[in-house]
Amino acid sequence: MKTKEITFIAILLLLVLNVFGQEKAHRFAFELNGGLSMSTTKPAGTDFAPGLGFEGLFHYRIMPELGIYAGWGWNHFRAEKSFAGPDICLEETGYIFGLQYKQLLPGSSVSYYVRGAGLYNHLETENSDGDIISNSGHGLGWQAAGGLDIPLSEKWSFTPGVKFNALKRNTDYEGITHELKHQYGSVRIGFLRKL
Repeated sequence: MKTKEITFIAILLLLVLNVFGQEKAHRFAFELNGGLSMSTTKPAGTDFAPGLGFEGLFHYRIMPELGIYAGWGWNHFRAEKSFAGPDICLEETGYIFGLQYKQLLPGSSVSYYVRGAGLYNHLETENSDGDIISNSGHGLGWQAAGGLDIPLSEKWSFTPGVKFNALKRNTDYEGITHELKHQYGSVRIGFLRKL
């Protein structure tokens, strides 16, 4: 074998041993969170009232402080007047995939977490009857979040936090294309179950 191949195999073996040499308990977790959301922009000139949303996330701990997560989210906003007429709703739904850094607070069992994620979401506009009148199609956006992980038992945690989502999509309504720059902050209450 060549020196490069031996070096590559040795580095790969060290990485694998490092990852699998950690404590094996509770590498996986599932989290449900939900709460209030407030638009920070006016998509296509529309002033949306505060909304509601929730997320379901699967977590995998790669290293003691670093993990990945992925899941699905839904957020709902209402407006009395909009580019699409009176009394409409804007729903943002789609997928989340990101990294999480979590660190214990000194002298405590409570941890803080910081998250950064990509979004693959779409925006649907619905009329007062619940009919979809426009759909932007899925596209990329981003999310930043932070909060606390407060243990309730060995497997359950309370996870209050805040998040910020940003998504820019175009949608057609009655032959006119509207650019929807949708950005909002959220206050979330969640529960995490270690598996």
